[in-house]
Amino acid sequence: MTKKRQKKLYRARKDRMLAGVCGGLAKRFDVDSTWIRLIFILFFFLGGGALLVYLILWLVVPLEPR
Repeated sequence: MTKKRQKKLYRARKDRMLAGVCGGLAKRFDVDSTWIRLIFILFFFLGGGALLVYLILWLVVPLEPR
C-alpha cells in the first residue's frame, strides 16, 4: 500500500488579496480562489462568523515557503 502525500495548508504568497488565506485554501482543495472568497463573503453576511474564522486562519496558518 502506497502512502499518499497530504497537501499542507499554507497562506498563499501569489494568490492573495489580504493575507492569502483564501488563496491557500483554494490551492489546498484544488478549487478556484474566487469560490472560496465568495463562500467567505456569503457566510460573513449570513452571520458574521466568517470574519472570525478568517482572522484565526490568518494567525494560525503559516505563510507558503518560497
